[in-house]
Amino acid sequence: MSKVVARTGNESMAEAMRQINPDVVAAYPITPATEIVMIFAKYVADGLVDTEFVAVESEHSAMSACVGASSTGARVMTGTSSQGLCLMYEILPIASALRLPIVMCDVNRAISGPINIHCDHSDTMAARDFGWLQIFSENSQEAYDSLIQAIRIAEDPRVHLPTMVTTDGFIISHCLDKIEIIEDNEVKEFIGKERKAANSTLDIAKPTTVGLLDLQDYYFEHRMHVAEAMRGAKKVILEVAEEYGKKFGRKYGLFEEYKLADAEYVVVALGSTAGTTKVVIDELRAKGVKAGLLKIRVFRPFPAEEIAAALSKAKAVAVLDRSDSWSAQGGQVFTEIRSAMYDLPVKPKMINFIYGLGGREIDPDQIRSAYEALKNDKQPLISYLGLRE
Repeated sequence: MSKVVARTGNESMAEAMRQINPDVVAAYPITPATEIVMIFAKYVADGLVDTEFVAVESEHSAMSACVGASSTGARVMTGTSSQGLCLMYEILPIASALRLPIVMCDVNRAISGPINIHCDHSDTMAARDFGWLQIFSENSQEAYDSLIQAIRIAEDPRVHLPTMVTTDGFIISHCLDKIEIIEDNEVKEFIGKERKAANSTLDIAKPTTVGLLDLQDYYFEHRMHVAEAMRGAKKVILEVAEEYGKKFGRKYGLFEEYKLADAEYVVVALGSTAGTTKVVIDELRAKGVKAGLLKIRVFRPFPAEEIAAALSKAKAVAVLDRSDSWSAQGGQVFTEIRSAMYDLPVKPKMINFIYGLGGREIDPDQIRSAYEALKNDKQPLISYLGLRE
């Protein structure tokens, strides 16, 4: 039987890790993700898990150790944030190229400079093209559920790609929330007791070499495997979510629609901002405004066709980006969605708001102003919400 408890986002992710009981965790501390692995290290010390915990000297080493451990067939997890994720960048595409189902807890935090420890999505977005699945969480419950599902998704033979599950730094990671925790034995049954690896570097009967030089002859073909796996991952994500929903009563998709079916004015958001947007939508609906939300949960693989279909009937769409691509073409989410909508015969008006960089607060008034902007024909294509001029 499940139980309802009060947990922060970090505690929720650490609890899920305890129930998953990975073979190896390699990590290095960084704010605001430190607490996840710190709590998990206590589980190791108390004998509550069988995990081999590797305390390394940097995040680069952490991901390198994860790659080595996962190549043996071990179930491997880690956690990081911001500059720590940046230090892993060299190794992240190696993990995906080797098709290693490492699962990461990433607490979203702004990247330097200037130095900042608070939330935006620039760390994860900078890693969007490294071949990792990316799942965003609106709250602690979603982070807990998604982390458990991530093990099944990443380890599915049709996927075999590393996966990161994210939460918004401090907003979710350090704030207390009510969540429903599944029984340990039910989690073990859902994910399977051990990873079933096709090859292991420790199998002396079938020797395997990884990390070879791969030049013009086969590099292209080997990278294509990652693209094919990413394309096929959407089906697996939905299958796992369907099973999870039937077993535990909480169903997730590639994205969530909130009062979207008849919406004329739509906001697209990721992470904790979606919760605030829902409050504003309820207020606007009470005033007769047909407002709606599309909350992206899975950013990689990007559900382009599905999102285009969901937004096709709207009059106008405002995409909220908690990071900037510095391309002068808008944020990463905006450019992805604009591309997805390109082939529609009739497209809604689309605008982009960059907001919340470095932890700048996003409040209901700002979201209301985004909905108001959708009615303004002179609204610029790209604006900065909450910026002090």
